[in-house]
Amino acid sequence: MTKLVKRIALVAAVMVNPGVASAATQGSLGATSTGSIGISATVPGRVQISGLTDVAFGSVDPATAAASAQDVCVWSNTSGRNYDITATGSGTSNAFTLSDGTNSLAYSVEWAATSGQSSGTALAPATALTGLASTATNPTCSSGPAASASLVVKMSAANLQAAVASSYTGTLTLVVAPQ
Repeated sequence: MTKLVKRIALVAAVMVNPGVASAATQGSLGATSTGSIGISATVPGRVQISGLTDVAFGSVDPATAAASAQDVCVWSNTSGRNYDITATGSGTSNAFTLSDGTNSLAYSVEWAATSGQSSGTALAPATALTGLASTATNPTCSSGPAASASLVVKMSAANLQAAVASSYTGTLTLVVAPQ
């Protein structure tokens, strides 16, 4: 093949595969020889949530609302460190409810994109809260800020008063996705 045909073939190959910056060139025999290669990499968006602890309200007075806030770490490698969070409860249709096997006790979940908060934006079951940004500089907040968000679980006095005396348990699942 002539040099012109080879160059046309190279340009066509790059156009078909735009992720490749250039094609390898081979050195020629001589006092020195220079070759080059193209290098490419794709880093996918990733997130991690860590620092979560179980919430144990213990014995709660139905006359008083109960709340538990905790600082957690959410890390994202997107350019703005952006992420979405979706919460699901273990109740029917992902509801935020605890159960004793027969009866249920509703609770609410709030999220703040900064640590040290005792309230935040109310989350709806299985509905993403979008447009969040993290200050975490690594996946587990082992350096940089110790936490980057706040998770708040609340039980209203009305819900506590409506509950039958019993011991209730459940699971809250949090799914973080890069944005």
